[in-house]
Amino acid sequence: MNQELDSAAGSLPHDNFRCGTVALAGRPNVGKSTLLNALIGFRLSITSPRPQTTRHRILGINTSEAGQIMYVDTPGLHRGAKRAMNRSLNRAARSAISDVDLVVQVIEAGRWTDEDEALYAALVEQSSPRLLVINKVDLNKDKTVMLPFVAELVAKHSYDEIHYVSALKGQGLQELEQAILQRLPVRPPVFGEDEVTDRSERFLAAEMVREQLMLRLDQELPYATTVEIEQFNDRPDGIAEIHAIIWVERAGQKAIVIGNGGAQLKAIGTGARRHMERMFERKVFLKLWVKVREGWVDDENMLKKFGYTD
Repeated sequence: MNQELDSAAGSLPHDNFRCGTVALAGRPNVGKSTLLNALIGFRLSITSPRPQTTRHRILGINTSEAGQIMYVDTPGLHRGAKRAMNRSLNRAARSAISDVDLVVQVIEAGRWTDEDEALYAALVEQSSPRLLVINKVDLNKDKTVMLPFVAELVAKHSYDEIHYVSALKGQGLQELEQAILQRLPVRPPVFGEDEVTDRSERFLAAEMVREQLMLRLDQELPYATTVEIEQFNDRPDGIAEIHAIIWVERAGQKAIVIGNGGAQLKAIGTGARRHMERMFERKVFLKLWVKVREGWVDDENMLKKFGYTD
């Protein structure tokens, strides 16, 4: 921890100041990343309508006068993990819930699936307190349907509290944050007041390119892609120069990512660059290449090279 961070952390109150780590866990596509972004007030985790958009554990930090909450956005725990990539995501999700002060299980309003049940079974093996967050309540027009759904849930499952939220609309978040804070230990902050993550700009740049792949490519193709940052330098003129490789599994996929006359790759690059400039608060020069590495999704060594670790 550097001196600047020590100084920032030391400026916060310490009497009854609470600080701890909270895992946001759930099956794919229940809105964990949207919830993280809403809770920290910063667009940190990439989002898309596709399940399994989140592939890495992302730490998002929210610091207030009352405390510092370190949220961990986890990959969605899912069944049918036949490929090495999917097994890696499940290991990362299970690892994230084993070493935190509190777990928040996020589900979709009105839906409880086998994957939700499997995650709950993993949670009860831990000693951490657990909250249930029912997300996307704004999409449920008939509120009376929720009553029997929740009644059946609480009859079979034990949670310290249940919260109804809409991460997208910002509903119910203040009450959820208070419930989290009161269950965290009293201790000084770990990070400075202005820090929102421990992830590097290099990592975030790769994620923003991958987000565009998830948003712009059809069907299963986004899952056969990953992004590696080959170069990230700040030039003397203040521009961040970033070179990134988009890896795919087959030559046919490469052609699709590039698109007719390079149009698709240009659109991916433009979308990613705009997000980078907003987040990094400086101009970005982004250069993208598409390369083929057959079977990288099932290659444990390549997965480690690309940062997929527990």
